[in-house]
Amino acid sequence: MHFSGFYAWLKEPLSQRALEDVRQTDLIQQAWADSGKVYGYRKLHDDLRDAGETCSENRVARLASLAGVTAQIGYKRRPARYGGKPAVVADNTLDRQFEVDMTALVWVTDITYIKTHEGWSYLAVVIDLFSRRVVGWSMQSRMTTDLALQALLSAVWRRKPKTKVMVHSGQGSQFTSKEWQSFLSKHNLDASMSRRGNCHDNAVAESFFQLLKRERIRRRMYLTRDAARQDMFDYIEMFYNPNRKHTNNGMLSPVDYETKQRKMIKAGV
Repeated sequence: MHFSGFYAWLKEPLSQRALEDVRQTDLIQQAWADSGKVYGYRKLHDDLRDAGETCSENRVARLASLAGVTAQIGYKRRPARYGGKPAVVADNTLDRQFEVDMTALVWVTDITYIKTHEGWSYLAVVIDLFSRRVVGWSMQSRMTTDLALQALLSAVWRRKPKTKVMVHSGQGSQFTSKEWQSFLSKHNLDASMSRRGNCHDNAVAESFFQLLKRERIRRRMYLTRDAARQDMFDYIEMFYNPNRKHTNNGMLSPVDYETKQRKMIKAGV
């Protein structure tokens, strides 16, 4: 190509296809930023479709890759330590039956840890299997029975269940204590427990903590426990419950999924 022809080519406007690539790449980057830079191309594709864009998953994957937009990588949990005999152990009634068709039927609960400059902070959550919504949570500086009880109390207060609820947990001392069992009995809750040392029996809680770690905790440096607590509130109440799309919910957030199901029940569908 002669130099005159080359410079003339440089001055030519972008093709319509190239302009569309640029426009949709901007939308992809914005959707990625809105998710806290954690969504992969499938959820980004769903966001673009929700916004009225016509595009395939492959196209979103290609544009996202070219723009350096990628989902976050997973997180390895610190191995648990076991010792001594638990005080009260319940059967594994849930038995990995994680799909339920009624809200407030089965809750799962677990505890994870968060590092701050003041020391460790511990987060207990209660998740409704129906929608994967976090219906109760608590944070304290020590991993005690009270930490787990406060999370469960907030779930009971929020949901006010009118029928018996199964509460599935691990066999940590917080969940095998007499105080825990007494609370369950007084609030019409039935205990179910994972087999000892088997994290797959509580896979939904494990999955939530993996999301939390890679989408938020690993992206922050918490100076204080109070700062960590404020960020957990933001993630759970302002992002995860109302906005984070969940494959189990047909790519709806927990709140939107519950709203949809209530409308369907009211309409007799």
